[in-house]
Amino acid sequence: MRKICGVCLCLLVVLCSLATADAAEPRADQQHIADMVELYRQSVIHADDIHRAEQVWLTTPQASFIHPRGHERGWEEIKRNFYGKTMRDTFSRRALQLTTAPSIRLHGDAAVVEFDWEFTATRRRDGNIRHTAGRESQVYFRTPRGWKLVQVHYSGPPAP
Repeated sequence: MRKICGVCLCLLVVLCSLATADAAEPRADQQHIADMVELYRQSVIHADDIHRAEQVWLTTPQASFIHPRGHERGWEEIKRNFYGKTMRDTFSRRALQLTTAPSIRLHGDAAVVEFDWEFTATRRRDGNIRHTAGRESQVYFRTPRGWKLVQVHYSGPPAP
């Protein structure tokens, strides 16, 4: 009987440690993704430093960025058109603030993030201030190098 109780106790300890590890992993993944959302925000503010964006994005042809002005397919288009032409070349200063906390939902090796934002920027050509607001969804994939952004879709706020 003591032998059976000992085995049961060992089994219980192993199962409890596995449950704790499983519970800790999603929290760690969510924190990593939250950190990536902040790095993405910084990559927009500092669009002239493309290396920040390269830390966030899956830099492959599978990346996608849908926005009101178009659809960038693949990292090279995102880098050239969104970070280069739109952010860096159009605006001399950029401020991007999240107005809602990111909602992060894990789905195995994928995650979906949603948040609202406000963007304020100074146009290079005339110094005018541009202010917009919107909502955004992002999809991240788990890779050997950690979580990477693979898809963004943003739009303006909902119509009243």
